[in-house]
Amino acid sequence: MARMKRKLIRGLLCGAVAAVALSGCANLPQWKDLVSFRTEKAFQPANEFALTPSQETVGQVQIVIAREEDTLPALARRYDLGFDEIVGANPDVDIWIPGEGTRIVLPTRYILPDTPHEGVVINVAARRLFYFPADNSEVVITYPVGIGRDEWATPLGTAKITEKVTDPTWYPPPSIRREHREKGDPLPGIVPPGPDNPLGRHALILSLDGYLLHGTNKPAGVGMQVSHGCIRLYPEDIAAVFPGMPIGTPVRIVDQPVLAGWDGTDLYLQAYLPPDKSETRVTEQVRQAVSAALKRRDIEAESFRVDWDRAGQAHDPRRGIPVALTRGGPD
Repeated sequence: MARMKRKLIRGLLCGAVAAVALSGCANLPQWKDLVSFRTEKAFQPANEFALTPSQETVGQVQIVIAREEDTLPALARRYDLGFDEIVGANPDVDIWIPGEGTRIVLPTRYILPDTPHEGVVINVAARRLFYFPADNSEVVITYPVGIGRDEWATPLGTAKITEKVTDPTWYPPPSIRREHREKGDPLPGIVPPGPDNPLGRHALILSLDGYLLHGTNKPAGVGMQVSHGCIRLYPEDIAAVFPGMPIGTPVRIVDQPVLAGWDGTDLYLQAYLPPDKSETRVTEQVRQAVSAALKRRDIEAESFRVDWDRAGQAHDPRRGIPVALTRGGPD
């Protein structure tokens, strides 16, 4: 173990970022408990996972060691996370100056939304898109997304992709032009392709009138509630998924702030709740999610031992980190 610590110190002195994959437990270990390190060069963003028909969780929670020049938004983009995700997982870390040597939690373990796993599934509560390719049922691809502000909420429901456009032209609707005009920032009637186009270089048009999945010229907003209802992806993410996503792909937009999912015989809970949610409301949503997960396995609630104390910790202090709820499984 002393040898491992020396290796870590050398990595920090060389300016490297070290990373370790964890089991997904919310109780993060001390350095003496870590078993492996990987340098940034060998460590890639986790956005594609193998998938079996009954699988409900993918990925692993990870840790990176911040360098002096790092910020949480820069680390989020480097590891394909959204702003709210990385900030929620690191509530005690300064967003702009984490500090060299600070351990940064990467919340890269996900419970899949409780909805049919086909086409595109977007969970607005998690600010995350899951893509289940029709030609490969053994993988799921996931990306962070930006969604609509409260007054421009992204609509929930089902849709499909009706058109794919490269280098789109944006025609701002009257409502958006009026908003910008009132703020002293008037918009033209037509925004041609280019660096000033908020749609970026790729757009997937939805059957929901006026709504798109698209890139952006302001990637800092990915993972936040910042849009006028459309769904934003990092430019590199939509560029990767755009060529292979066919017209007609189904799109489901759901709002599931509390997720319960199985990993083998273990049941996990993942919460994306703001800290001001009432305890009563949180308890209700947790119980609903757990009940649905037990029903998917045809398990009677009375025969399954759930650690409700841990359930209450799923969103405090770290939001978005899956927590194991079971103690030994069924009686």
